Amino acid sequence: MRILAVDDDRAVRDSLRRSLSFNGYSVELANDGVEALEMVARDRPDALVLDVMMPRLDGLEVCRQLRSTGDDLPILVLTARDSVSERVAGLDAGADDYLPKPFALEELLARIRALLRRTKPDDAAESAAMSFSDLTLDPVTREVVRGQRWISLTRTEFALLEMLIANPRRVLTRSRILEEVWGFDFPTSGNALEVYVGYLRRKTEANGEPRLIHTIRGVGYVLREMPP
Repeated sequence: MRILAVDDDRAVRDSLRRSLSFNGYSVELANDGVEALEMVARDRPDALVLDVMMPRLDGLEVCRQLRSTGDDLPILVLTARDSVSERVAGLDAGADDYLPKPFALEELLARIRALLRRTKPDDAAESAAMSFSDLTLDPVTREVVRGQRWISLTRTEFALLEMLIANPRRVLTRSRILEEVWGFDFPTSGNALEVYVGYLRRKTEANGEPRLIHTIRGVGYVLREMPP
């Protein structure tokens, strides 16, 4: 697996290269966002580890530009800022995950593995399309339709909706969703799950359709019809 690590700090780049190479990844390095986009266009890696604060083109703008072209390259954003607003900004820009500095190597590796797992099709999970109410999700073609309307989802949005639609009318705890969708023990203080539930609601209700994804306060979420 090839990882492109992007950071304007040479010490950080070298540390990422050593750590990732030691754990079996092929690593390429870029100094800033402009160079990163050029390298992705020339030879697309399997995942992108991207600093936020960089000269010329920052990490969030790199995310936006890639997503605007429909590129679903797995992106892990690194940043020295750990506020809720910064995490939301990273996710809004199209990042798949967010890791504040300083971080433990074990957590970085776990998050990269989780991103790569979500990228690979799960042969065992491939099956016929799943439907609930007027919502249909096909795990093979990765198409989502509500009524007659096609819905475009990011990788993480698709994984979250797939888990919900595979468990209709069953309350899924927040911790279970985080573990299965993000693939590791995501910090419970983060609000990535809430952000992505909001994204799914906006997309599945864009034409005024009834809400299907409901919050169970203090517990988690459930896919069910609106109560009569």
